[in-house]
Amino acid sequence: MAINTARLQILIEEFLKPVVKKVDEEAFYAEDYLIALGKEGFFQSNEKAQEQMLLDELLVVQETAKVCMTTAFCVWCHLAALTYLRNSQNAYLQKMMLPQFENGQLLGATGLSNPMKYYADLEKLQLSAQEVEGGYIVNGVLPAVSNLGEQHWFGAIAAVGGREVMFLVSTKQENLQLQPKTHFIGVNGSATYACRFTNVFIPQQQIISEDARSFCNLIRPIFIFYQIALGLGVMEAVVEGIDKVKAKQNGCNEFLQVQAAQVKNQREWLLENLQQLVLENRIALEPIVELRLATVYETLSAVQANMIHHGAQGYVAGSVPSRKLREAYFFANLTPTVRQLEKMKIQFVK
Repeated sequence: MAINTARLQILIEEFLKPVVKKVDEEAFYAEDYLIALGKEGFFQSNEKAQEQMLLDELLVVQETAKVCMTTAFCVWCHLAALTYLRNSQNAYLQKMMLPQFENGQLLGATGLSNPMKYYADLEKLQLSAQEVEGGYIVNGVLPAVSNLGEQHWFGAIAAVGGREVMFLVSTKQENLQLQPKTHFIGVNGSATYACRFTNVFIPQQQIISEDARSFCNLIRPIFIFYQIALGLGVMEAVVEGIDKVKAKQNGCNEFLQVQAAQVKNQREWLLENLQQLVLENRIALEPIVELRLATVYETLSAVQANMIHHGAQGYVAGSVPSRKLREAYFFANLTPTVRQLEKMKIQFVK
């Protein structure tokens, strides 16, 4: 059974739209909106076919991003954590933790920005672990993990011997220190923190996978799949934004090269191709990377057009077009970033 889109819009109207400016300008974290999504069943996977679950959650991210991509990014963080738990072979995580993540009692984060870059030969792994009785002792610093708070958990990966282990860690874990990071031109309301591990004990029941590399290969396509909805939501907002000012200065906007119809057509093409991959059970890395990369460039083009259509109005501090512009640039730099995606694309050809 598909999600109740009317109910989703009610939650957006009640919990998200009133705080969008606070999210953008005051680093406000729209936690209540994420909790409401969970309570209302928008993260439930029980009795859902895989394809229906993916399409439903894709829509949640997209509709959220249309209003506030920063909060949609937080939704994506939570879905990334859900993906880890749904695919883990750890019975405790699946039976005890997953239901709380799906019903909004707990919220999740990804913590895999550095490991994903590590597996792409872009960075060194920042966390190391030592195996001890009953689990692992972890040390190191993750520079930035988003969507964190009091009742939050996040996935992380640490090197141990000649392999890597992936685990779930609570923000309340003993010896874990969180330092807020808000000096961004956008997405300050994403509840982003630097996370320092100093002899943090991770019990065996919190281990997602003893073979993190293989596990990441499994979940990476879905991890990236959900991101595409961020750009699609922003593009949809741009279509509406350009339409609103089409009569500006006696309709001279009609002479601009990029129009709302063009953005709409490109967005629909991307969405249709993404949906087709789901329906054909082809959520594989290569086609997903290609669509993710195409969505980045189309989103950047769309927000630039939106700024030009709005003229001076778009350059006013706090304007919607300027926020969409900054959101799009964050989308381009979200792991996997444009440069990483371009590298991956070349590797596929080879």
